[in-house]
Amino acid sequence: MKAELPRPEHFSYQTHRRQVVRQIILPVALAAVAMIGMIVLISFAAFRDGGDVGRWAAISTIWIVIPILLAGLVFLAILAGLIYLVARLLGILPVYTGMAQDYVHRVRGYIVRGADMVVRPVIAIEGFVEYVKALFGRK
Repeated sequence: MKAELPRPEHFSYQTHRRQVVRQIILPVALAAVAMIGMIVLISFAAFRDGGDVGRWAAISTIWIVIPILLAGLVFLAILAGLIYLVARLLGILPVYTGMAQDYVHRVRGYIVRGADMVVRPVIAIEGFVEYVKALFGRK
């Protein structure tokens, strides 16, 4: 039996869930569509009207890109390993870090509200002074 941990519901997790599509999935999908479009364009340019020069240029490009792709695969493997380690670490971390984050978010709200309360009288006085100036026509 494997116990299922509850999903975190703190502020940053909710913000993350809202941003996933816009900041992760959409750019990856657009890049994939752009790559497929480039492949189609290169195929049309290389294999029509007996273009031997274009075909050899495409083959040369492929041989230049292969080492870059291999380096990208190595980077992808390292990134996947780091993601796996972070996922394991998040399973080990206590629930109290999420609670602490919620408390910090709540304290932030109190601080913003307190700062607004401190500034409110000054703004009201300046507004009254400007109203009196406008009433008497002075600027």
